[in-house]
Amino acid sequence: MAKRGSYAKGIAKREEILERALEVIARSGMRGASVKEIADAVGLTAPGLLHYFESKEELFTAILRKRDEVDGLTFTLPDLDTADAAAVWEQATRAYIAVIRHNASVPGLVELFSRLAVDAADAAHPAHDYFLERSEQLHERFTRIAASAQRAGIITDAIPAESFARILHAASDGLQLQWLTDPTIDMAGAIADVFAAFAPARP
Repeated sequence: MAKRGSYAKGIAKREEILERALEVIARSGMRGASVKEIADAVGLTAPGLLHYFESKEELFTAILRKRDEVDGLTFTLPDLDTADAAAVWEQATRAYIAVIRHNASVPGLVELFSRLAVDAADAAHPAHDYFLERSEQLHERFTRIAASAQRAGIITDAIPAESFARILHAASDGLQLQWLTDPTIDMAGAIADVFAAFAPARP
């Protein structure tokens, strides 16, 4: 029983670390949010913090997973099996644009995501599987949404739904990189334009 209680406390402490780390990085950025600063926020030493994670890179990867979990609860995508194509498309595009708009309010997390995305090209990096899984899930979900919208005539079928999903993903990640250099860029507005560009031309 003691071991089970200790394990539960460890899980709870790890969750507390991730929640506070989200706040610290959103406020201070990746470079400003050292392991020590995150540790101070939860009342631990830096070695004590890393007791819950295998490395600094694994910590940052877990922070991104936690961010996706929080965003998933706030910006929900529709269930394709319970709504018609028009409702699914409207809800999906609204949620996607809302996520992009929210990202503009947490530059530190955008910086963390973008920097780790480059490092994670190395298959040995702790974040490699995270980015691969995230990409596959996003691509699969929006391929299905786009295919449904194409069948209903909501967006053009001039390109495969799979290509639409890839273009959307590339536009989102690319805009974040541009925005880190030039914060005046309207990421949400540009993504809204991407969606509009695929709407069928009006007669």
